Amino acid sequence: MGKVVLVTGVARQLGGRFVRRIQRDPQVDRVVAVDAVPPEHHLGGADFIQADIRQPTIARVLAETGADTVVHLDVTGTALGGGSRTTVKETNVIGTMQLLGACQKSPNVKRLVVKSSTNVYGSAPRDPAVFTETTSAKSLPSGGFAKDAVEVEGYVRGFARRRPDVAVCVLRFANILGPTAETPLAAYFSLPVLPTVFGYDPRLQFVHEDDVIEVLRIGSHEPERGTLNSGTFNIAGDGVLLLSQCSRRLGRPTLPLLLPAVTWAGSLVRTLGMTDFSPEQIRLLTHGRVVSTVQMRETLGFLPRYTTAGTFEDFARSHGPGLLPPGAVAGAVDRIAALPLPGGDRAAGPAHPPTPSAN
Repeated sequence: MGKVVLVTGVARQLGGRFVRRIQRDPQVDRVVAVDAVPPEHHLGGADFIQADIRQPTIARVLAETGADTVVHLDVTGTALGGGSRTTVKETNVIGTMQLLGACQKSPNVKRLVVKSSTNVYGSAPRDPAVFTETTSAKSLPSGGFAKDAVEVEGYVRGFARRRPDVAVCVLRFANILGPTAETPLAAYFSLPVLPTVFGYDPRLQFVHEDDVIEVLRIGSHEPERGTLNSGTFNIAGDGVLLLSQCSRRLGRPTLPLLLPAVTWAGSLVRTLGMTDFSPEQIRLLTHGRVVSTVQMRETLGFLPRYTTAGTFEDFARSHGPGLLPPGAVAGAVDRIAALPLPGGDRAAGPAHPPTPSAN
C-alpha cells in the first residue's frame, strides 16, 4: 500500500501546485485535498473534500480517508477572496488546533508537515545578524500573521510531545516569491511606488515557490539515507538583497517616509485594498531579517534551485517593468549616493554593497 496524503489549504495556488506535484510521486497512492471553498484551479486526480478545518468535521475526514501523511498548508498571512483578517487568524490558529486534535486521535497518521514562516523571529533593532532555528526572538511578534505562526508552532510542539511516534516537520519559509505568489510582500512589491522607512535599507531573503513545492515534497516522505526530515528548518535561497536593490531591479521608485508616515501609508494602502501593509511588515521593511540555512542543507538535505537574487529576478520578470526602466532607477540612485556632503563625505555608501552570505 502506498501513502495517503491529506493536504489542507488547496484553494490557494501554492496548495494546488503541491497537490498536483505530490500525485506524481510513485510512493503515493492517494491524495486528499481539503479546503473550506472549492479551488478555481484543477487538482489533477486528487479527491477534493470541502471541509473547514476550524470545525470538528476535519476529524471525520481524517478518519474516513485513512491518511497517514498530513501536509498543513492552510497557515497564511493573506485572506482568500474577500475574507477578513479575523477569518485568516481563525483558520491559522483554531484550524490548526482542530487539525492537530484530529491527528492526535488518528492511529493512521505517521507524518505531519507544517508550513510556517521566518516571521516567528520577528524584526527588531537588536536582532542577531543571522537567526538559527534555535535563536529566540528578541521581541516576540505582537500581532498579525507573525503572532499566528508563533501560536501555530506552539501547538505543533505540544502535539509532537503527545504523539512522539509521529514524524513532525516544521518548515519556516522566508518570504515566498514567484510568478503566482500570494503573499503580503509580493503585493507590496507590486505597488507602483514602494513606501520605505527613511534611513533604513533592510536585508531581505526570498524563497522561490518552486523550491517551496519541492521541500514540502521532501518533508512528506521518509528521509533519504544520511538525512532527517523531522524537526524545524529555515528555508531560504542563498544570499540576501537590500530593499534598495529590490526596488532598482523592479524599476519601481521608492518613497522614503518617516516611521509615523509609513504607518499612516500602511493604513491607506490597506483601505484601498492594495496590500496587507501590516505593522509586522513595516518592522520587516525597517529592520529586515536573515536566517541560517545550514540545517536545511546538512540535515534535511535540500538544496534550493533558486538563490534569493534569482528568486527576485524571476518575480520581477513575471510582473513586468515598473514605472521607470531599472537601469534608470539604478543610475539615479548611484548618482545620489555619489553626491558630496559638507565636509567631503559621500551621501551614502556604495549603491551595490557586497551581499553577505546567510549561511
